Amino acid sequence: MPYREKVAWLSLLAMATVFVPYFTLARLQPPADVLPNLDQMTRYAVTCAAWLAILGVGHLLLRRSAPDEARLPMDERDTAIAHLARTRSYGVLVAGMILVGCVMPFTASGWKIVNAAILMIVLAEAAFDSSVILSYRRQRG
Repeated sequence: MPYREKVAWLSLLAMATVFVPYFTLARLQPPADVLPNLDQMTRYAVTCAAWLAILGVGHLLLRRSAPDEARLPMDERDTAIAHLARTRSYGVLVAGMILVGCVMPFTASGWKIVNAAILMIVLAEAAFDSSVILSYRRQRG
């Protein structure tokens, strides 16, 4: 498995590990629409800190297991895969931000909009990682 595919898997699994519980809790126990809501901000900060910790440890382990591969610069294939993945994820992000910025202000307020924006960013990043993974898998098969 190429190093950049491993990194995409790490990122995807780290996001799923921390953001699925965050959004599940936000859905089951909706935060009060009081801004600033320090409890909700603390919950989000802990989620982000856990995400960064998982990514940091994961990157260290990946670099230790394949130090030579980790140092290689991106070749043409890697660049093309990243470009395609970025294009796809940008579409997801733009669609989400249109929903959050143009539609939701008429139907929701406060933390519903904030959490929807965070969700769209997470979905765009997941689309990027998924596209990278699928591109490497397609080239192998």
